[in-house]
Amino acid sequence: MVKTAKLALEDGTILEGEGFGAETVKSGEIVFSTAMTGYVESLTDPSFKGQILMSTYPLEGNYGVSSEWYQSDDIKVEAYIVRQVCTEPCHPKSEKTLPEFLEEFGVPGISNIDTRALTLKIRELGSMKAAVANIDISDEELLKIVQEQVPLEDLKLVDEVAVKEPKVIQERKEYNVAVLDCGVKKNILKHLTRRDVGVVLVPPTTSVEDILDLDVDGILVSSGPGNPENVDKIQDTIRELSQKMPIAGICLGQQIIALTFGAKIYKMKFGHRGSNQPVQDLATGKVYMTSQNHSFSIDENSIEGTGLEITQINLNDGTPEALKHKTLPIASIQYHPEAGPGPHDSNRFFDNFVEVIKNH
Repeated sequence: MVKTAKLALEDGTILEGEGFGAETVKSGEIVFSTAMTGYVESLTDPSFKGQILMSTYPLEGNYGVSSEWYQSDDIKVEAYIVRQVCTEPCHPKSEKTLPEFLEEFGVPGISNIDTRALTLKIRELGSMKAAVANIDISDEELLKIVQEQVPLEDLKLVDEVAVKEPKVIQERKEYNVAVLDCGVKKNILKHLTRRDVGVVLVPPTTSVEDILDLDVDGILVSSGPGNPENVDKIQDTIRELSQKMPIAGICLGQQIIALTFGAKIYKMKFGHRGSNQPVQDLATGKVYMTSQNHSFSIDENSIEGTGLEITQINLNDGTPEALKHKTLPIASIQYHPEAGPGPHDSNRFFDNFVEVIKNH
């Protein structure tokens, strides 16, 4: 039996579709991703915490779900919106269907939605508060849930996805890295361990003294969800550690590094989400196709006087995509070099980070 589901937006729009996944109501900020593959990776990406994800690609679920593709231990999106959902996947690694996956983790999905029209609406009006209901609920009740929702920029989402205690990912090697976990993806950790470095994951609130006690040679500030200004204590930690060892940042990590040195951050109209964002290196002129997922960006006009410089830009809108410090061994990027999903053009980021650690 087809379940009727509803999607409500803060502008008063109510859309009806077909429900799949868990029978519940969830709210969050609605965003869209243009990636054509990688729905499992996206659904389990901690950077989507607090958000309702919509795929612009019209068919999702056709190759099923494998735990091998998870980027965290469970689904992190609040709800999932698709044009059409496939319930008979075909893939040798598939363990379950997309609806079964969402139901397992208590996440509602809604299909038979005109995702092209909804994407155009978001591009025009910007990301907005929304709710998805897979249960019987009145339009008024659903809109009330949307209206009472706390804005994404006011939430402390990193606290919900970061580890609470240090966790060894790879035992000590000749060179060792501490990852400040703001919502790290498993592929980031895999890329580090493949480069034969010891890796320990630590909470973002870990003190400088506790990090130094780990006797590491470099720090990676990870990707993660929400507003970088809401991550407690981390800027003081980065500021002090920057005088002692190399530091790298990915996505939210780049924004936190920028804030640490005095730059400013702003919330984008609808962000960057997908796996085909063109990024140009300003020194070489080389263009990378990149995977991205972020709502906030660095104000390029606030970089002067911070000691940082912009080294790469987004060719679609000119926003900063990479930074480096002029005198300290610090470098960061706004996109995801580990892909999952997406192209592997920028894997070299991890090689460069390890090389800087060894030289330092």
